[in-house]
Amino acid sequence: MPGRPVPVIMDCDTGVDDALALLFAVRHPGIELRAVTCVAGNTDVDGVVRNTLTVLEQAGAPEIPVGRGAERPLLEPARPATHVHGADGMGDLGLPAPARGPADVDAVTLLRREILASPRPVTLIPTAPLTNIALLLRTHPEVTGNIERIVFMGGAVEVGNATPVAEFNVWHDPEAAAVLLTADVPITMYGLDVFRQVVVDAGRVRGLRASADPGARLAGELLAHRPATQGRPPEAEEAGGLGDAGAVCAVADPAGLTVRRLPVEVCLAPGPARGQTIVDRRPRAGESEIHHGHRERPLVDVALAVDAERYARLYLETVGRP
Repeated sequence: MPGRPVPVIMDCDTGVDDALALLFAVRHPGIELRAVTCVAGNTDVDGVVRNTLTVLEQAGAPEIPVGRGAERPLLEPARPATHVHGADGMGDLGLPAPARGPADVDAVTLLRREILASPRPVTLIPTAPLTNIALLLRTHPEVTGNIERIVFMGGAVEVGNATPVAEFNVWHDPEAAAVLLTADVPITMYGLDVFRQVVVDAGRVRGLRASADPGARLAGELLAHRPATQGRPPEAEEAGGLGDAGAVCAVADPAGLTVRRLPVEVCLAPGPARGQTIVDRRPRAGESEIHHGHRERPLVDVALAVDAERYARLYLETVGRP
């Protein structure tokens, strides 16, 4: 029904920009955040649980269940990004330990429970390596009947960050990403091509940091930890990229995102292309298909452009809401 909040479950590796995403999801009136599940990625899974609970407290969120998930990818060891997110995964801001605790069930059990219990189909927003989601889909495939859409932050059409061609979340667990793409539900890929574009300018970051509201102030501190530019004047360096939070903005306001339905697959072979999301934008079949026949590949709504100012404005209006 129009005007009703979208039931959402987030799967995070919180993480500076996952924290920005959580702050937005908690405060946007069009989103009903039913649960958050945690997975190893930006930091170890126990750190992710701690960070997630801290962010929810700082945002003034109700008692949203938080589930501890996978400690490592399906096949490979965990490879944290603490060089980006700090030793604690949250920019080493010295945030207080949370008073609340996680749910008494694991992430996959929590995902299944909340999806099946929702009176309306749920939108899943993974902003992390997709290990928990792959385990859910393989263990409890019946959940797809009550999933409206999966909007995942991951992949890249053009340039990667973990490697020249692979984005971190997909690179961290390529097999899990490949499982996700086989889910029999609509999927939107919010990749690096749009991830890097949504920026909050320096003046608005300073305004958030000066806020009396703990959630808004935390958003400002996190944005200040994520400089959006390099080699620019000092005032430009204070601008911050929304990163993962843009994927949640796309659920709240899908009209700000330009997508194209395209075949996507994940490179699983060892070597320099492992973890690449191969997005087929060709207007017609090539010699490979002519000689070897067409292969079935999942069709995904791939984000190719974003109204960056629209999402930056939406984010600021939302996180400034006590």
